[in-house]
Amino acid sequence: MTAYRGPVFEMAVKQFEVIANYLSIPDDARPRLLLPKRSVTVSCPIHRDDGTTAVFEGYRVQHHLTLGPTKGGTRFAPTVDLGEVAALAIWMSWTCALVGLPYGGAKGGINVDPSTLSKPELEALSRRYMQEMIPFVGPHTDVMAPDLGTNEQIMAWFMDTYSMYQGQTVTEIVTGKPVSAGGTLGRREATGRGVAHLVRRAADELKIRLNGSTAVVQGFGNVGSIAALELHNMGVKVIAVSDHTGALYRPRGLDIPQLVRHAASQGSLDGYSNELALDSAEILTLPCDVLVPAAVERVIDAEMAGRLRCRILAEGAIGPTTPEADRILEGRQDEVFVIPDILCNSGGVVVSYFEWVQDLQRLFWEEEEVMRREYQLLDRAFDRVLARSKREKLFNRTAAMAIGGERVRGAKETRGLFP
Repeated sequence: MTAYRGPVFEMAVKQFEVIANYLSIPDDARPRLLLPKRSVTVSCPIHRDDGTTAVFEGYRVQHHLTLGPTKGGTRFAPTVDLGEVAALAIWMSWTCALVGLPYGGAKGGINVDPSTLSKPELEALSRRYMQEMIPFVGPHTDVMAPDLGTNEQIMAWFMDTYSMYQGQTVTEIVTGKPVSAGGTLGRREATGRGVAHLVRRAADELKIRLNGSTAVVQGFGNVGSIAALELHNMGVKVIAVSDHTGALYRPRGLDIPQLVRHAASQGSLDGYSNELALDSAEILTLPCDVLVPAAVERVIDAEMAGRLRCRILAEGAIGPTTPEADRILEGRQDEVFVIPDILCNSGGVVVSYFEWVQDLQRLFWEEEEVMRREYQLLDRAFDRVLARSKREKLFNRTAAMAIGGERVRGAKETRGLFP
């Protein structure tokens, strides 16, 4: 029996079972590697603008603290539940271990649609959530970051609330803050830049010339929009993009800089163009060189995996591909090169780590230095995944998760039972 439920958690369990079987991990050792060390559920009451009181349920899951403090985002979304948060924390553990960060994985969230809140209500909810989390988090225990539905401003409110409780400014309690409040240059763009950089590495491996090639980006939030812009700057024709309001398609390529400006000012792609509109259900199956799912979990199932017409699948989102779809894609490796999510979207946590280090040292780097170091870690992880995949004839996701899982398992065996 476990407290964690739901399709997203079940997906994380199935992925772990594949790796556990591949690594021949004994049955009695598996629960300790899979099940989170700690989970917290809190009630977050706030006063609404109309004078009523509303209560929202919040969560935080810390998967393991064996390699250092836990690290992970906090999402505000109506889909958030304990099982989803636990799965995201587990995936973050494999991500951090794969790219060599001294962290375990964590994740948090509140079950709320932030678009229904006014700014004062959003601030009140953000501060109350952090207040409830103070006994369980800290710069050397658990460091928060933004995720779906949260941003730099919310991280600033988190940091300020924690700091007021401590009686001193503690910038290192969260990452993804505004630069003016102790954030780092390049953090907001880090995940999208990392996706584009790894697409370039995959294209080099496959002998694909990016200049003049085509890309489709599903999801035009922070990750998808930055990835699309970086690919555009490389000479890639981004022929289709989508968000929760709809999809846009133009075979000769979209004006990505203009789309980014529109989305930034309007909050979505809505209203940009009726002539370019496309059924969102069709976007994943458009023929293209590069497909970037950068929205939510489980958008590529087994049926969809058989219909993909891309050469590179760059998973900008967390968990976009189901285990059933993986079995299809594993049989299509000669057709579709998968950059798995725990590698492809790891640029964000890499630069979050840099922000945490800079905050601890009170010494900040220029953006060029941040980007250089980010790409250095991503290149190292990409090379390790590719080498293992080739050497052992593995699916890329299996190779990536095996590297991450081995590091966590080795640390736990070395340290003993407690951490």
